[in-house]
Amino acid sequence: MFDALFVFIAVFTVVCALGAMLNRNTVDAAMCLLLCLAGVAGLFVALHAFLLAFLLLLVYAGAVVTLFLFIIMLIDVRGSASSPRRRIATVAGIAALALVVAGLASLATRGRLALPQPPPGLPVGESLKAYAELLFTTYLLPVQLIGFLLLIAMLGVIALSRKAP
Repeated sequence: MFDALFVFIAVFTVVCALGAMLNRNTVDAAMCLLLCLAGVAGLFVALHAFLLAFLLLLVYAGAVVTLFLFIIMLIDVRGSASSPRRRIATVAGIAALALVVAGLASLATRGRLALPQPPPGLPVGESLKAYAELLFTTYLLPVQLIGFLLLIAMLGVIALSRKAP
């Protein structure tokens, strides 16, 4: 029963992610992203990571998707994209796809994913203090990279939303 529920939630999440990527309507794509994040939170709940599920729903599904919708409404999406921007977006998309395929090929050839090990003697999952200790020691680099990527995305949106003089 648990495996079937886990597979159902995983398939739901992947379908919503595909809907977010392939949808031409930006508001519908943001709603698919919201459902995808809810599916990931469901996977966290199935894995008994309740705090991560709550934080994902609160921060990403609540704040980030709301920010995306605000940005979508701020940018004039009805205007046609200029040809140089479209070419740059196509090249960036192809480069991102190549990186994803290379990462998946590397993972498939190695056969396993090496996760960082928590420091010995740290009570993993017992309290919020243990999560914070792991977040700011073992997983500090991924947290900083995600913050930097969100900053770049915000600066890109600000640059795109400026009106031409």
